[in-house]
Amino acid sequence: MELPDALAAEGIVCAVGAGGKKTAMAALADACDRATVTATVRIPKAFADNVARIAVTDDPASVVRDNDEWPLEVVPGAADDSRHGGYENATVAALRDVAPGPVLVKADGARMRRFKAPGDREPQLPKNTDTVLAIASVHAVGEPLDEGMVHRPERVSNLTGRPEGETVTTGDVATVLGHERGGMKDVPAGATTVAVVNMVDDDALEATAREVAAETLARSERVDRVALTKLDEARVVDVID
Repeated sequence: MELPDALAAEGIVCAVGAGGKKTAMAALADACDRATVTATVRIPKAFADNVARIAVTDDPASVVRDNDEWPLEVVPGAADDSRHGGYENATVAALRDVAPGPVLVKADGARMRRFKAPGDREPQLPKNTDTVLAIASVHAVGEPLDEGMVHRPERVSNLTGRPEGETVTTGDVATVLGHERGGMKDVPAGATTVAVVNMVDDDALEATAREVAAETLARSERVDRVALTKLDEARVVDVID
């Protein structure tokens, strides 16, 4: 299955979680026709390498409507030296009516970790979001539940019952991906949900990722499918539903 199909990349597609948001958005921007990249939270300026044009604007709908260079990134301005700011949810929601292709949205942060649970003010999902990609790296399995690999380990601990410092299991990743206070937090009714288990780099990690997928689907009725991916190669290993 091609990556845009596996990740249901149509309409407004919001990436949340850790371990592959930027890579997923970059891969989809390359694979999809006339994609728009944006954010409702701060977004790394490194996306400049993945788009044909960056427009810093307070009126992204007008820019998207008149654009002829794709993929396009629209951002409201600099949050600091390394990141742009993010738009209000309603501003991104309005892009759905003018964008000729998918609108790829970074909707939370993870501070470069491989696994996370959301904070109080995240994710920031437009009300007309079509697809939510809840991402986690399979590399988190077998690692300590601490800040070395996990963003907000205390929240992961709260959702899973796993004490901080203990080893992250496949069940822990599955629980967070499918939890209404984890990867499924604030998902709009009717949105397609894809749990993405990323960094499936070899056969051993694939076996682990398949365990995560099976447990995610068994524990959550809200997850529509699980995609096993190696997003740095824009590769779909499998899709399980």
